[in-house]
Amino acid sequence: MIHLVYCDNIGKSGECVLDKIMSGTKTMVVRGATGRKIPHSRVFVGETLYFMEKGTAKISALATVKSVQNYVKLTDSEIIKILADNQLKLNLTDKQKKRWHKKCLCLVEFCDIKAIDPPLAFDHQGNMDDWLIIEKIKDVVVGTSIPYNYEKSRF
Repeated sequence: MIHLVYCDNIGKSGECVLDKIMSGTKTMVVRGATGRKIPHSRVFVGETLYFMEKGTAKISALATVKSVQNYVKLTDSEIIKILADNQLKLNLTDKQKKRWHKKCLCLVEFCDIKAIDPPLAFDHQGNMDDWLIIEKIKDVVVGTSIPYNYEKSRF
């Protein structure tokens, strides 16, 4: 499958998440929730991640999934340890550490990051989450998009 990952546009340092990814200072993304939520258990080594900065409607980078860690029912101390153990790859601010302090976590490490030039124009549809699972990237690109089907996002 293909994954479209929304990146926060401004971190506490003023540097956006996508800038960290492109510079190589961030090689892992995290998603978390109180219960299992996409992409938990739905992203696999070798799949492709596409990245876009929130608010831009431009898909501007892609990478290959290198490793995945899925966790459920974590204690507070386990959450802190997992985030700390992966901090060199995650490169989280203190605010982001608080945001991702969740009982269910999915950590996705990636490699082979490449810029898409020119960026692809994203065709946003209502109620899309911050991580989409799709069959092909053209399904969400202006001019070739199809109505988003949440079936691939169900557990």
